[in-house]
Amino acid sequence: MPGKFEIKKARNGQFHFNLKAANGEIILSSERYTTKRSAKKGIASVQKNSADDNRFDRRTARNGKPYFVLKAANQKVIGKSEMYETNRAMENGIRSVKRNGSTEKVDDIS
Repeated sequence: MPGKFEIKKARNGQFHFNLKAANGEIILSSERYTTKRSAKKGIASVQKNSADDNRFDRRTARNGKPYFVLKAANQKVIGKSEMYETNRAMENGIRSVKRNGSTEKVDDIS
């Protein structure tokens, strides 16, 4: 079973999406968009860019925990991961985004 995207509406009326792995775990979360159309464009950007390792920016939070962001060709951030306990766990998260990011399954639960 492949992963899927879920589009949600925030309390402030903006939209965002999560990429979920086949086990239902969120592996990438988007920023907020003012329109659903923009959120769908963000999903298309993940689908396009998630297979390219050069699009992943590996970072360390102030608390020392690793995480990553996925960037588009224009260097804008498309999505962000959770904080991980180890670099190895972060790399597993990146592999999961690469594996699931091209899915065309989108659930609109907004």
